Amino acid sequence: MPLTKRQRQILDYLNSYTAEHGYAPSFEEIAEQFNYNSLATVHEHLTNIERKGYIKRTYNESRAIEILPSDVISRAVELPLLGAVAAGAPLEAMTTDETVSVPEDFVRRSGNHYALRVRGQSMIEDHIRDVDFVVVHVRQSADTGDVVIAMLDGGGATVKRYYRERDGRIRLQPSNEHMAPIYVREDQMQVRGIVVGVLRRY
Repeated sequence: MPLTKRQRQILDYLNSYTAEHGYAPSFEEIAEQFNYNSLATVHEHLTNIERKGYIKRTYNESRAIEILPSDVISRAVELPLLGAVAAGAPLEAMTTDETVSVPEDFVRRSGNHYALRVRGQSMIEDHIRDVDFVVVHVRQSADTGDVVIAMLDGGGATVKRYYRERDGRIRLQPSNEHMAPIYVREDQMQVRGIVVGVLRRY
C-alpha cells in the first residue's frame, strides 16, 4: 500500500534515528520532530505505517518500533501526485508538490509515470473508487478498451475507458451502469496517460 508524504517522512526519520542511536525514537521525540501537540497523532501515523507493513511495534514497551526489512520498501518508487481526476463529471487536474510511494511492479520499465487521486464513482465496476489513487503511464495515444486519463476542451480531466466509434468520435465510457458515456471529437480531447495500477488507502 502507498505511504502518504507524511508517513514516508516519519518512516525516514525512524530509519535515520535508529541507524544513529541503535534504537527507535520515543513517541515524544517523534512528536517533537514533527511539531505534533498530541501523541495521539503520532500513534495514528504509526498505526497506519504498521498496517501497511513497514514497521512492527511491541505494545506497552517504550521505543519498541522495529523497522521491517520489507521487500515492499526496497521495491517502492516515488511518483508525483498531480492532483485529482474525475471518475464522474470532468474535474480540473491540479499540480501539487506531493508524492506517493507505489510498488515497483506497478511501474513499466520505460516511460514516465505519475499518480492521481480519484474523485467520483463512475469507474466502480473496474474497481476504481472515490479517493483511490491511479498510477498512470504517460502516453498520448490509447488502444480501444484502455482506461485513460483524458483532458477535455476547457481543462477538465476524467478517467474513463477509451473507444473509437465508427463515425470517428471518441467514446469515453464509464464503468458504472447508472452513468452515461461522454462523446467527443478527437480534436476535443487529449490522452494524457493509461491507467496501469490502482492503489487504495485504508
